[in-house]
Amino acid sequence: MKSKKTLFGALTLSAMLALTACGNNGSTTASGSTEPAATGTTTPAATEQPADAKVSGEILAVGSTALQPLVDQVGQKFMGDNGDVTVQVQGGGSGTGLTQVSEGAANIGNSDVFAEEKLDADKAKELVDHQVAVVAMASVVNKDTGVTNLTKQQLVDIFKGKITNWKDVGGADQKITIVNRPSSSGTRATFEKFALGEKVENVAGSIEQDSSGTVKQIVADTKGAIGYLAFSYLDDTVTALSYDGVEPTEANVQDGKYPIWAYEHMYTKGEPDGATKAFLDYFMSEEVQQADVTELGYIPVSSMKVKRDAEGKVIQ
Repeated sequence: MKSKKTLFGALTLSAMLALTACGNNGSTTASGSTEPAATGTTTPAATEQPADAKVSGEILAVGSTALQPLVDQVGQKFMGDNGDVTVQVQGGGSGTGLTQVSEGAANIGNSDVFAEEKLDADKAKELVDHQVAVVAMASVVNKDTGVTNLTKQQLVDIFKGKITNWKDVGGADQKITIVNRPSSSGTRATFEKFALGEKVENVAGSIEQDSSGTVKQIVADTKGAIGYLAFSYLDDTVTALSYDGVEPTEANVQDGKYPIWAYEHMYTKGEPDGATKAFLDYFMSEEVQQADVTELGYIPVSSMKVKRDAEGKVIQ
């Protein structure tokens, strides 16, 4: 009986000590107050972004075919450095790209023109403009036309159907076939704005294509054909024409002597974040601007000696 009482007393004492320990969660200061005990808890790592954190996600960039070769190449390099990111690039023209990014169907809308030129004012205001390069364009003709230069007025008369044979501008006796881009194309908008100075309707017998690569192929294969391409598409399969006696060179674009050029825009709906922001930051890095941009025939914005506003006016 005594042993049972002793056991009961020991258990009771243990319980009391345990309760006392649980109730004392802190240490007592010299004044007798109680402060929280140090527990060693820190801010969870998930709430902090390590300096070397890797990005992940999917990026869809849609629009300008003039810009497409550059975005394709830079996208491949970005994915090589960021294995958890997928960059998909599609064409369709600047109007398509701006519409899709505005509607949230794409992360980036690639465009040769300012958003205000294709969207209504309210939708354009929702987009953030990232100018990643300058694209210059040239009129191109089939190599057998015998023409290397056209004036502005001659170009206007050709695209309006007033001049229909190359012999009328000093070339071969060949019928002129116009290869145009669709109305949604930023390349067409840039060409009409800075080469022709006005919008023109398709003339009877002209060909319309929504891909710069296809335009080049048709011009190269069709006697008497004329079209227009970004510098990035120029090669020895077609003849790039001088404009009013000025050769289509990067140096002439940079100096403001050759007028057929525009900014290349990568628009986002609001400020970008995550993988999209990382991709655009990479696009503007010195590595990309001085290597990929120049390698593919584009011009870094920083190397331009003149600038244009959204209206196309030279501001510097």
